[in-house]
Amino acid sequence: MLLVVLALAVGTYAVRIAGVLLHDRLVLPERLRHLLPIAATTLLAALVATAVFTEAGRLSVGVARPLGVLVGAVLAWRRAPFVLVVVAAALTAALLRLAGLP
Repeated sequence: MLLVVLALAVGTYAVRIAGVLLHDRLVLPERLRHLLPIAATTLLAALVATAVFTEAGRLSVGVARPLGVLVGAVLAWRRAPFVLVVVAAALTAALLRLAGLP
């Protein structure tokens, strides 16, 4: 899994840096120029989904982790400080697990 994350990180960085370095020399179709900035966000969302819904290579059926991530996502969307987002997400998951939810 670490190799996959590293490969995606390198690929994302390469795509981003290629845009900066080749901006004047490479003419891309309009549709592709629109999709390239979205690619990094899509890869990050896929990594988050994988981390939230899987554990040890299997689909996780627990609700504590996804609800914790949801709380963090809502706070991030509302532009809360990063520390608050992380602490609130972890606290939500911990309290739900303490309450007996998987």
